[in-house]
Amino acid sequence: MSPLFYALPALGGYVMLSIFFLRRPRLLHAPRVRVFCPRLGAHRGGSGERLENTMEAMENSMAQRADLLELDCQLTRDGVVVVSHDKNLTRQSGVNRDISSLDFKDLPLYKEELEVYFSPGHFAHGSDRHMVCLKDLFQRFPQTPMSLEVKEENEELIHKIADLVRHFDRNEITIWASEKSSVMKKCKAANPEMPFSFTISRGYWVLLLYYLGLLPFFPIPERFLICFLPTIINRTYFPFSSPGLNRLAAVASKWFIMRKSLIRHLEERGVQVIFWCLNRESDFEAAFSLGATGIITDYPTALRHYLDNCGRAAQAS
Repeated sequence: MSPLFYALPALGGYVMLSIFFLRRPRLLHAPRVRVFCPRLGAHRGGSGERLENTMEAMENSMAQRADLLELDCQLTRDGVVVVSHDKNLTRQSGVNRDISSLDFKDLPLYKEELEVYFSPGHFAHGSDRHMVCLKDLFQRFPQTPMSLEVKEENEELIHKIADLVRHFDRNEITIWASEKSSVMKKCKAANPEMPFSFTISRGYWVLLLYYLGLLPFFPIPERFLICFLPTIINRTYFPFSSPGLNRLAAVASKWFIMRKSLIRHLEERGVQVIFWCLNRESDFEAAFSLGATGIITDYPTALRHYLDNCGRAAQAS
């Protein structure tokens, strides 16, 4: 008798079982309690409306009832954790020095205007041009959730962040974020009580499991998937220097990532899906129509306006 006689029914049964548990993950996995739900995240503190990562930007975002501040951390020569996307100050301040080569008190002011990376040709201004340390942010916004990205394997930086989070009792509302699995491993070891997001390699792994039909049967320790929205490639986000590669990346990533069934499965398992960095209403609509928890934006006022209008529309209907 042909092996296909046995293989085809087994394959069909596997596919049906996989689809069943993909749609009903709580039959296999206990749902997690969400400590906070970040609908409105402010990229670099809201870098489209005020100078990025300044206290003024954070205050402006909080005035728009931001649920999350998305930040990057660097370490000064005297061991102060500062909020800065770049390790080198040239773009931000016009000073060609690394943050790690200066003491905190010697850090230069930001330029009077900075281009908004995800809105090319648009510039942010503000009266506050000072870089801020993470400690001051924790003191000023003690209950505000924050996502802290660590870009390099700097163990001193990682441990100082972990200690600050413990000191201010922020374990549950501060997210570890990093693109690199090697960095995330050190972050989790430094403070395992903090929730953490997917690294790039872990994101690829989840996609592979999803398309193989195995995702429902594997544990997911991450609490957040902070992912770019593929439709912003070629418009505001250029991951490659080649236009052809960017076009290919846009098509491929849109096909692979923008799956409602995948996002719904992750959400039901307690993994909150957040898309970045979206600055247009059409992108807001695309992200929420997929079932995402929230959005990270440079323009918190625009996203707050969209969310409030959607809420009023829902009440009216």
